[in-house]
Amino acid sequence: MLDKDLAELYGVETRVLVQAIKRNIDRFPKDFMFQINKEEFENLKSQIVISGWGGTRKNPYAFTEQGVTMLSSVLRSKRAIQINIHIMRAYTKIREMLLTHKDLLLKMEELEKKVGKQDDKIALIFDYLKQFINQQNNPKKKIGFKQRKK
Repeated sequence: MLDKDLAELYGVETRVLVQAIKRNIDRFPKDFMFQINKEEFENLKSQIVISGWGGTRKNPYAFTEQGVTMLSSVLRSKRAIQINIHIMRAYTKIREMLLTHKDLLLKMEELEKKVGKQDDKIALIFDYLKQFINQQNNPKKKIGFKQRKK
């Protein structure tokens, strides 16, 4: 997102947003925010069909997802504070979900290990059952004393 759009979102003027960035520049590494160059700026203006850009003299800043989050923590508007609170709650909820799913995954792996060890025992039981069934189908000759028929 661009600085102008974020300023509107956070309820501050663009210049206030840029000042907050400059005061806290260590919080905005290159993967959080960058200033677009003149060629990109001209291309942007032509894509959205605007002859000017509200009289700005400097090229706007573009922010990544992390930059938008960091920006909400350095701005002092009520809206920025509320957005920051919502972001923190969302991260907490995501962490809770991941931990819950991690616990379930560990339990499933544990169960799989237990069942995996039982496979050989279950197969042995089936072998014994097959042998028993085969013996029932092929009765052995009776042993012992037999009377002769007269």
